[in-house]
Amino acid sequence: MTSVTQSDLTVADIRARISGSSFYTAMRLMPKAEREAMFAIYMFCRLVDDIADDGTRPRPARAAALAQWREDIDALYAGRPAGQASFLLGSVHAFGLARADFLAVIDGMEMDVAADIRAPDLATLDLYCDRVAVAVGRLSTRVFGMEEAPGGELAHHLGRALQLTNILRDLDEDAGMGRLYLPRELLVQAGIGTTEPHAVIGDARVDQVCRTLAARSLEHFAAADRLMKSRPRGRLLAPRLMAAVYSALLQQMLVEGWAPPRRRVRIGKPHLIYLVIRCSVFG
Repeated sequence: MTSVTQSDLTVADIRARISGSSFYTAMRLMPKAEREAMFAIYMFCRLVDDIADDGTRPRPARAAALAQWREDIDALYAGRPAGQASFLLGSVHAFGLARADFLAVIDGMEMDVAADIRAPDLATLDLYCDRVAVAVGRLSTRVFGMEEAPGGELAHHLGRALQLTNILRDLDEDAGMGRLYLPRELLVQAGIGTTEPHAVIGDARVDQVCRTLAARSLEHFAAADRLMKSRPRGRLLAPRLMAAVYSALLQQMLVEGWAPPRRRVRIGKPHLIYLVIRCSVFG
């Protein structure tokens, strides 16, 4: 996949990438200021993720590109010309977005660039989830108008739930890039001795591994749901919808299992519309 730069990427490009997704649906339901801030956060995440996943460039070049992003974020918060990060300025000021969270996302991308992640231990996987998903959640909960403590707790649980669900859905795509995010301890527990991605996902015992990881994701979904039901301050329709969609994906995977051959599960448009109505009406 060819990387794109900020100058190449337009709002139309972003909408084309995510049109029809649950994320885009959730953003369309937000007031304009919040919607624009979420687009800016998404643009940042997409740009740095494209660098990490760009198999056409050597690792040193990708590391240098991420280092430039780090410098531009630092410049943005120091009030200096921020280069490719300039588009974030309005959202940073409007919602008090934290510099540390943008840098954490870059840290997560650097984990993918330093070496292809293959069967990390549970602690490393948790750190990765915190950087690439929970940090985005912390940025998002500021846009949603949540207070710091409940916002941080929601990001902690929902970010992990979403990222683990993505890992479980993207086994084959990740293996195609030489990556395997399933934790080593669970592979050993299932009797799988290799960490070679295609060998692992081709082993029928991978279903046991994925079901154990899915149980962790379900625990995080449940904790996030309890928090949202406590009615903290803020606009919670978007995180409610994301939780509903991704938990539905996970339940579908649990029914179908992960033993090869697999198919990548999806939420159809009628089901997505149903979830939007349910979240809008019942919360």
